[in-house]
Amino acid sequence: MNLDWTRKEFEAYVLLYAAHCNHIEDKNEQEFILSKVDEKTFHKIHTEVVVDSEEENLDKIQQYFSENDFTQSEKDELLRNIKNVFFADGSVDFYEKKVFGILKKIIG
Repeated sequence: MNLDWTRKEFEAYVLLYAAHCNHIEDKNEQEFILSKVDEKTFHKIHTEVVVDSEEENLDKIQQYFSENDFTQSEKDELLRNIKNVFFADGSVDFYEKKVFGILKKIIG
C-alpha cells in the first residue's frame, strides 16, 4: 500500500486510531487530537481510521514507521501524545492498555 501521508496526517492517524481502539471516541479525546492537528486533516484521516480494520490500522502505522525516519524525541513525543489521548477521558481501559503496548513496540 502506498502511504503518501504528511507527518501531520500520520500523527492524526495514530492518535485517531488510539482514540477509536475501544470503539468509544470521547469528546475530550477529539479535542486533544484537534490541539495537535488541524480540523481538515482530522476529518480527512478520521474517515480512513474508522473504515480500516484494526489489522489495517496497525499495518499502516508499521509501514509508515518503516519507510520514514523518526528521531528518538519524535518517537517519545508521539508516545506521549498517544498516552494523552488515552487519559483524555479520565481513564485507561483494557483495550487502550493493549493497544498502547502494541504501538510502543512499533514506535520504539
